Parts: sequence; structure tokens; C-alpha cells
Amino acid sequence: MMAKQVEQDQLYIGIDGGGTKCRATIYSIKNGVLGTGLGGPANPLHGFERTIESIMVSTQLALQDAGLRIEAVHNLYAGLGLAGVNLPALHEKIMRWDHPFKQMFLTTDLHTACIGAHEGGDGAVIITGTGSCGFAMVDGVSVNYGGHGFAQGDMGSGAWMGLEAVKAALLSIDKLGPTTTLSDTLKQHFNTTTAMGIAEQMAGKPSSSYAQLARFVLAAAEEKDEVALNIVRDGADYISKLAHRLMENNPPRLSMIGGLSEPLRKWLDPEIAKIVESPKQPPEMGAIFFAIQSVEQQSEKAV
Repeated sequence: MMAKQVEQDQLYIGIDGGGTKCRATIYSIKNGVLGTGLGGPANPLHGFERTIESIMVSTQLALQDAGLRIEAVHNLYAGLGLAGVNLPALHEKIMRWDHPFKQMFLTTDLHTACIGAHEGGDGAVIITGTGSCGFAMVDGVSVNYGGHGFAQGDMGSGAWMGLEAVKAALLSIDKLGPTTTLSDTLKQHFNTTTAMGIAEQMAGKPSSSYAQLARFVLAAAEEKDEVALNIVRDGADYISKLAHRLMENNPPRLSMIGGLSEPLRKWLDPEIAKIVESPKQPPEMGAIFFAIQSVEQQSEKAV
């Protein structure tokens, strides 16, 4: 790998925090991307302290990857796109954080994902990762749908899919529901032979733990397991409806982002599947664009 030559210029860090992981990218106005880092879950709805820890771990790893000293964190303008901060109380709590950055600009992961997907232009984006939600920005007006949280919705997401798998497997094992191969798959995964063994190991687990089970549902659906097929079809139907709702706002582009974006695409309404375009940039670059725009707006107001 070529050594990264860091000159004294404006440095930014973009942070994309979701229910499963936190990605950070350091960006130089002169030299482009300098380094990246990956941390753990960063949705303050599921733990404020864990979110802060994940942000700092990903930041430190990005600094290390960029060949920068840890003290350089104080020179970074930070753009943060975090899940959960659409809730005012969580937004306020993050804003009260005594962060180490030169300056911090906070918005939702949906907003920064949309900025990145369309390189700052108008468009719509659907996130299908641990959670699910939709966002569109057209002519300066934004709308968002879904994203109500694991317990309240998030259909079509990894966490929702994993929860449906557990529920279906438990019903099957107790012979209270349709037979499904998900029962044997989850018993093997959890190294147990009983329904209570599965239930005990998932008791109190966060959405990210359920999201890790989504791959079993997708695999079973490919093998034509009827229960898994119904779960995937229901999830894809919701995502398709979400996309149609977003398109009512006439965005010029629609992108899907997240771990399930590719696996779900073949199950979508064909009308939606054919218009989905690849994101131009990842969400963490969207967070960088957001920070740059915020700094520029500050400078304009200061003149």
C-alpha cells in the first residue's frame, strides 16, 4: 500500500452509524479519502454509551489507517449520520456529547445515505439493513417513511426477518404452526434441541442479533421453504410499497442501501426493481458532504 501523504489542509470525517456497525471515513479536501475504520453498533436508541464507543473506535481506526496521530481528531470536522436521531430526545442527547472533534454536525443516517447515494443531488433512498426506512429529498423538501424502530415496524429489514424466523421456528417446533426448515437451522445455530432453548438465547437480545439470522431466511427461501418464502415476500412487498410512496414525491433517482438491498431486489415489485439505481457514494461519504456543506453555510453566514 502506498503511504498516504497528509498535507496541512481541511480534514473531515464522515460517520455512518446503524444498528449493526459504524463506519468512519477521513477525507482531505486536497487528497480525498485518507483512511477508514469500522466499529460496532451505533444506534443510540439501543444504547447511548455503546454508540459513543463505536463512534470513537471507528474514528481511531480511521485515523490509524490515514497515518494520523490520535490528536488529529481535534482537527476534524465531523459529519454524523446516525440511526435513531430522528427522535428529538436522542438527537439532543448526542448534541450534548462532549465530543473530541473540531466541530460536529449531526443528522439521520437516512439523510446522509441519501446525500451520498445521489452525490448531493435530489433523490430517494431506502435503507434495508438491521432496520428499514425510506427518505427522499426533492427541491429542498425532505420526507421520510417507516423507520419507526424494531418493536414498532421495520418490515423488510434484517431484524424483522430474523424475528419472523424465530417466531416461525418456535411455532413449528411446538407443532402449532407450519413445518419449516428454519426450525432445524435455528436449533443447529443455537446448539439446542428445544424451542425454549432458542427462546432463552434470544431473550432480551437487540435488533442486531435478530438481523444476523436473516441470512437463514433468505437461504431457506432459495430452497423453496414455504414459510421462509412468505417471510421474504412479505418483507419485499413492504419495501416495494415504501418505494412507491417515495416515488410519489418525484425524486429523479432511487437507490437501496444496506445488507439486504441486493438479496431483496429480485423479490421486489418489478416496476420498482427496474428503477433502482446503485448509490453513487456510500453513506459515510454522504456524511462528509453534509459536513462540508454545513461548514460552507457557516462561512457564508459569517460574511
